[in-house]
Amino acid sequence: MSIVMQTIERGAARIRVEDKQMLNSPSYLNQLVPFRHEWAWQKYLSGCANHWMPQEINMSADVSLWRDLEALTEDERIMVERSLGFFSTADSLVANNLVLAVYRHITSPECRQYLLRQAFEEAVHTHAYQYIIESLGMDEARIFNMYREVPAVAKKAEWSLPFTQSLSDPHFHTGTVENDQRLLRDLIAFYVIFEGVFFYVGFSQILSMGRRNKMTGTAEQFQYILRDESMHLNFGIDMINQIKLENPHLWTDGFKQMIIDLIKEGIELEHQYALDTMPRGILGLNANMMWDYLRFIGNRRLTQIGLPEQYPAISNPLPWMSEMIDLKKEKNFFETRVTEYQTGGSLDWED
Repeated sequence: MSIVMQTIERGAARIRVEDKQMLNSPSYLNQLVPFRHEWAWQKYLSGCANHWMPQEINMSADVSLWRDLEALTEDERIMVERSLGFFSTADSLVANNLVLAVYRHITSPECRQYLLRQAFEEAVHTHAYQYIIESLGMDEARIFNMYREVPAVAKKAEWSLPFTQSLSDPHFHTGTVENDQRLLRDLIAFYVIFEGVFFYVGFSQILSMGRRNKMTGTAEQFQYILRDESMHLNFGIDMINQIKLENPHLWTDGFKQMIIDLIKEGIELEHQYALDTMPRGILGLNANMMWDYLRFIGNRRLTQIGLPEQYPAISNPLPWMSEMIDLKKEKNFFETRVTEYQTGGSLDWED
């Protein structure tokens, strides 16, 4: 009975839409309708309309290619393994962070509805990586422990952990300026850097293989995953900007500079991953090209949350990546011409 009474206040005034907030709403306002943050509800509906499962994708061509010891170079094999090593861990961290931390602190019911959908999608992504690893007959223990044993993979995971751990601290509560800024910082680290920067080198590498008719099943799954992730990134940026709008006192000059420095640190770390995984260049990619591309992405991430660009005179060196990954799917995801994304649908590779 006591649990119920914590969330239902009999005789309380009717819920007003203007009382619902992203942060620090009282428990009795945890009611979906009337909508205040309808953009989050629309994102939830869009995500539900585009469901997929890993088993729907045929991996037989990948299995044959992987078993043929002459079909792929050693650099290509290392690149595939390290991508799977990082992402299989990364999406587990993301799912844990959503379920154990973000959902607890975000008090908008519409956003919570989307977070539940995102958590399921992250579970599908973790399933997809396991499905690829199992299909290819890889040493599962070695792949799943790369985040502990391979420096290029471990560095990004290590960087992310403090931000996810602070949110999941059971003693942490919002409601003060200091703690609300800490939450906002961690959300930016989680969505803008972890999902909006750290995924880009690995996805670009695997998608480049698919464009060359190599590991096509793996690449197809990565493209489905990336489509989900671009929606997650959109949602996270909208959520961050909504928190800023409702709590302008958090967005101080000192805080903004800290965020700029944090994003630049993430860009540098992802560039190091590119250097480590592509020491000689591969699939038409090299670390220098990725450095330009990452700075291009960095400028975009900064402006998306209202901060100034930090890398002047940088243009996109890899326009095909923007077509598949970045610009259109983040700006207007469900109206692009790239490929219809529906239940059971398949993907077409475009030049």
